[in-house]
Amino acid sequence: MARSPGGRRGERERDQNRERGGGQQSEENEFSDKLVAINRVAKVVKGGRRFSFAALVVVGDGRGRVGYGTGKAREVPEAIRKATDHAKNHMIRVPLRDGRTLHHDVQGHYGAGLVVLRSSPPGTGVIAGGPMRAVFETMGVQDVVAKSIGTSNPHNMVKAVFDALRKCYSPRAVAARRGKRVGEIVARRSDTAGGERARA
Repeated sequence: MARSPGGRRGERERDQNRERGGGQQSEENEFSDKLVAINRVAKVVKGGRRFSFAALVVVGDGRGRVGYGTGKAREVPEAIRKATDHAKNHMIRVPLRDGRTLHHDVQGHYGAGLVVLRSSPPGTGVIAGGPMRAVFETMGVQDVVAKSIGTSNPHNMVKAVFDALRKCYSPRAVAARRGKRVGEIVARRSDTAGGERARA
């Protein structure tokens, strides 16, 4: 009789552990990661050179959350794991228009890197190269046109893209900041676009 409560308690703990494990697994499966660049670096020591690997990884959930991280280790898998953990801990949320593109055109700058991101109509696809494409695909953007002006260093390009993404705002956020209604902001944007088309 004395072992019966303990047995039930053990079963209850096993169920709780199983639930926690399932939650962690679903959370892990929620994110997709892409390896952007990996570089072998050497440190000169007394006995010769000591090699290690530096990885740059982008992580996103496909619904507007994205982050990047770097990691360095003696082995490639460990460097990728460190970079992935760093990216998951430093994610940002970007508002998307209809869940597929940016709300407006924006520029980003970091070091010698300058990127221009433009929102696009449906069916455009992701027109971007190299590191920028990895950011958009993990973030869940389906239609965007991006151009990198300046450096081709993947670290500076990714940081310039994130600088641009931090400047993206939704009409609701702009309306709340300016004390207006969302309809006024969107209507004004459509009227401006119509005027520009008429002048063209």
